[in-house]
Amino acid sequence: MSFSDRISRIKVSSTGAVVARADQLKASGVRLFDFGAGEPDFPTPDNIKRAAAEALVANFTRYTPTGGISDLKRAIVERHRHDFGSNYQPEECVVTVGGKQGIFEAVSALVNSGDEVILPVPYWTSFLDIIRYADGQPVLLNTREDEGFAVRVAAVEGLITPKTRLIMVNSPSNPTGAVVPPEEMEKLLALAVRHNLWLLSDECYCRFLYDGVRPFSLGASGNRENLVVVGSLSKTYAMTGWRVGFALGASKLVSNMVKLQSHSTSNVTSFVQRGAVEALTGPQDSVEAMRTEYERRRNRIVAGLNALPGVRCTMPGGAFYAYPNVSEYLSAGFDVTALTTRLLDEAQVAVVPGPAFGTDEHLRFSYAASLEQIEQGLARFGAFLKQLRPAYVPAAYAKV
Repeated sequence: MSFSDRISRIKVSSTGAVVARADQLKASGVRLFDFGAGEPDFPTPDNIKRAAAEALVANFTRYTPTGGISDLKRAIVERHRHDFGSNYQPEECVVTVGGKQGIFEAVSALVNSGDEVILPVPYWTSFLDIIRYADGQPVLLNTREDEGFAVRVAAVEGLITPKTRLIMVNSPSNPTGAVVPPEEMEKLLALAVRHNLWLLSDECYCRFLYDGVRPFSLGASGNRENLVVVGSLSKTYAMTGWRVGFALGASKLVSNMVKLQSHSTSNVTSFVQRGAVEALTGPQDSVEAMRTEYERRRNRIVAGLNALPGVRCTMPGGAFYAYPNVSEYLSAGFDVTALTTRLLDEAQVAVVPGPAFGTDEHLRFSYAASLEQIEQGLARFGAFLKQLRPAYVPAAYAKV
């Protein structure tokens, strides 16, 4: 049996595979310490749920315009204007089935076969496969751990060739939590303009920044010819399962994305869109409450990881991921994927191995988990590493 070249170019999402395995273990009665899935552990705020329920009762259950109902597109551009100072119009907005669909559609609309796409490493796992599915050529930009995985404009410019079409940046980053400062993002956009390229700015975690850093969006630049901004309600409002995202850009680009969506998913679920309107126009206090709690959790998990001999972890500036380096526990025949598998099977701790994000020495811990879960998970992780190297890890660490 044979399949198309395009489907053979991609793999199942690594994070999805971890979630599936974790669900199997939970279903079998195993008590799991799950740091694999990148989703808030907070419930969707009640006002959002009520709005969707009221839409159901009112029979708002039919097809809507493919690119989203007008109320929701207005709510998106108004929220973006209020938060970041942008000036998008509803016709420059498309509502998508999660931020991932927005990225998929933008890449599909912009990238031709053989076009090069510059992608910083570590990258979010789906970026690479989305580029490959579009028959683009990923050009990987290796960032440095000792620089906090910073994206440097000079390094990006050094990779540009006549075949370059697109630069993709995710800030704050999944998996590292690294934040590209506003001034560096502006330089990236200026670089794209200078070379007549597109810049895709994935801002799905932009509301979760720490250490007093204010949220920002490159969409405030007003650029329409070189920039597409992708966002999501999934993380900001704890609505992962609702599947609502959006993209902002030139109306011609948006119309082409809508054209693709019309032949794939059509509209985002009708009553979900009503809930999304309420999320964007209603009280925003839940966002800050989650951000504050994530910062507390970040501080604890990074301190705990760095307390372990042989493990080092940079301090993430945003999102809710820690990306520790565990290279000192690896050896020939025992790579980070094997370590992850054993960690899950023997210690019941679920994490995602670094190869999913383009590196071979790291694990991704999602700290969208309670402090209690973090404490117990760190203890299990410490005990597991002691089992690997009894002489290397102090037994006291198991009491962390």
